Amino acid sequence: MFVSLKWLSRHVDLDGITPERLANDLTLSTAEVEGLERFAPQLHDVVVGHVRTREAHPDAEKLSVCTVDVGDAEPLTIVCGAPNVDAGQKVAVATVGTTLPGDFKIKKSKIRGVPSFGMICSIRELDLGEEHDGIWVLPEDCAVGATVAEALGVEDWIIEIDNKSLTHRPDLWGHRGIAREVAAIYERELLPLDTSLPATGNEAPYPISIETPGCTRYVGLPIDGVVPGPSPDWLRWLLLAVGQRPIDLLVDLSNFVMLDLGQPNHVFDRNRLDADGGGRGIVVRNARATETIETLDGETRTLRAADLLICAGETPVALAGIMGGEGSKVAPGTDSLLLEVATFDATTVRRTSTHVGLRTDSSARFEKSLDPNLPLQAAGHFARLLAKIDPNATFPAQPTDVGDWTDPATTIQLRFERVRTALGKRLPDEEIRRILERLAFRVTDGTHGQSVDLYDVSVPSFRATKDVTLEQDLVEEIGRIHRYGNIAPQPLHFDIVPPPRDERRLLVRQLQDRLAGGARFHENLSYSFIDDGLLEKLGLLEKPHVSVINPVNQNESRIRRNVAPSLLPRLEANRRNRTDVRLFEIGKAYEPENGNDRGEPKERHLLALAWAGQRPGKKAAWSENRLMGLQAIVNDLLHARGCGAPQWSAEGDPPAWAHPGKCLFLRLDGTDDVVGVVAELEPGLAPQLGLSGDLDSEVAVGELCLDALLAASLSGAGYQPLPKFPGIKVDVAVSCDESMSAGALIGLIEQAGKKQVANVELFDLYRGDSIGKGRKSLAFHVLLQSDTKTLTDKDEGKFLKRFEKLVGEAGGELRKG
Repeated sequence: MFVSLKWLSRHVDLDGITPERLANDLTLSTAEVEGLERFAPQLHDVVVGHVRTREAHPDAEKLSVCTVDVGDAEPLTIVCGAPNVDAGQKVAVATVGTTLPGDFKIKKSKIRGVPSFGMICSIRELDLGEEHDGIWVLPEDCAVGATVAEALGVEDWIIEIDNKSLTHRPDLWGHRGIAREVAAIYERELLPLDTSLPATGNEAPYPISIETPGCTRYVGLPIDGVVPGPSPDWLRWLLLAVGQRPIDLLVDLSNFVMLDLGQPNHVFDRNRLDADGGGRGIVVRNARATETIETLDGETRTLRAADLLICAGETPVALAGIMGGEGSKVAPGTDSLLLEVATFDATTVRRTSTHVGLRTDSSARFEKSLDPNLPLQAAGHFARLLAKIDPNATFPAQPTDVGDWTDPATTIQLRFERVRTALGKRLPDEEIRRILERLAFRVTDGTHGQSVDLYDVSVPSFRATKDVTLEQDLVEEIGRIHRYGNIAPQPLHFDIVPPPRDERRLLVRQLQDRLAGGARFHENLSYSFIDDGLLEKLGLLEKPHVSVINPVNQNESRIRRNVAPSLLPRLEANRRNRTDVRLFEIGKAYEPENGNDRGEPKERHLLALAWAGQRPGKKAAWSENRLMGLQAIVNDLLHARGCGAPQWSAEGDPPAWAHPGKCLFLRLDGTDDVVGVVAELEPGLAPQLGLSGDLDSEVAVGELCLDALLAASLSGAGYQPLPKFPGIKVDVAVSCDESMSAGALIGLIEQAGKKQVANVELFDLYRGDSIGKGRKSLAFHVLLQSDTKTLTDKDEGKFLKRFEKLVGEAGGELRKG
């Protein structure tokens, strides 16, 4: 963004402030200045000349030989080819040695035999516009010999500000806003600006209606009596200084108001609006899908339903907030106009600008969330300037002001002690208050009971739309105006204390290391969203879920209740690349029906496991399946954790993904809840997950609740000393009813061993006619070991005798021989 110092001086006194100082202070307090340069430096090299005589060239019909006084002792002879050069004119002269734009250096030359000692310049040769029909004729009161910049009073400096540093400051996209900052930095008064409307007539207001929430305010002011023509010189020079090409009075004044206040506006030909709209006036609406409009740049734009249009009745006449339409521009000779000043939704303008590939000065400002109070101020500013420039301008009716908008001005509570703590400097209360008031904030003592350090800070509307919303924002405002460079650096002093022990974090790290290490599992990371299609496959779509708005994927608007389902869609892709897939994920799940008093859903921390691969062959041992393997991995995790003996049973409510007949539930001492579950995948679910045909797999899935695991009793883990005495290995086989579990038999073994059972391992399961229908045989390796003596065969016999008795009482039989 370009800022003219001459323009700024219309709003704030810059006396005594050099351009270099101003650029540096703006960088330190407001926004990064990228460049500083003199406006039109070539005008400081070109001087005012007075054409004393003009005669035809003796050897060229279209050339003139001029005698030009440039303030030197002797006038210069200059050969000129412009048709409009004449004696008595004041002109811009580039003398010998001057370098013009384009690196064109003026030299002494001879043109058709006549010596020439300079050049009388046109506007285009001085890079001030495209006019090249003749020389630039200066006003008669210009002093001969003075530089053109000096004579015309166009000496100016241009500051270029980085646009990125203004993105959060919609108030700084106009010279008035920058001047407000300058006034605050140098503690000077902001000069008054009258933006009230001039006198208007009593005709009926122009009809305007808004049919979309994308426009919150629309001001329309009818104007009569103005015929488009050239702008006054002061206006043209200011626009040129900031890179705007002057066109005519109406366009230039529209651009001036935008660059002055930061509020875009547009002038329509009211006669054409009435002809196209059939008397309905202006209608602001959303575009219809594939509707088109030809913009002022001659391009036809195809629109979407989300884009905003300004219409005359049903006919589009402008792309709202971006550019006017070709069909509504002011026709030559018209004197019936309508000034539009509006507030449009920032997001809508940005999306439309991106969609149609058209970014303008107008859209760049609307994208920043402009103050909705600006439209009426901008309309008054435009009208007053127009009336001053063209006394024939009249305003036949009051402006039409429609829309559903609210003043964004707000109040924020500020603690002055918080300011001092955050900035690291003991700023006096009076300085804090003074800085805020310099920035147009109003500070009043709050009525907050006993707290004497709580103040109400009123935030003006031009700072409240996007920028200042929190107490921290006010602290930043105070810091930047006071200058961070004025805050002395202080060494940090603090006590070094160990961080609090986070048992959950330590547990998660332990599980990750164990699974990714010896268990050879890969960790899966996924979002907490779960796909509606997967929920439907699992039969969980009707279960209560936390629902969210997910604009990225509307089919994932629910938050998962369990983590295990998040692993299931990953199995197919991984099985295509590996014969053995082992995945785990540690994440959160939510149950809205078990929420707390504040309505927050119950949050559960879970470990999910999935193990998939080729099915074992027909001759594989009964224990060679992934369900038992996954159970063993869980047992290893529990052992590493230091939990007591795991209690596995088939009693429980199987989850939706589990095979109901091959599902085991885990319980631990110290908690009444089920700690986890491992199961084979429900057979009917596998084909829906893509695990069929060549990818047919044996899949075991498990899930552990970390909250329950943390609550479980620990029996101690870590170093175990080597036994002092050797043990005895005993194999036992028990014939029992199908209903008796292996866990129950292990309990009987431990009871019979009287604390001498060091380890028990199930190694065989048999069913057959030899043991009877409805019965099974389970075989165990048992290690007997004592801490006080070496066990003998006699001790083994006592163990077997006690075990046989216990098995018999339980309805089983110890098999012998």
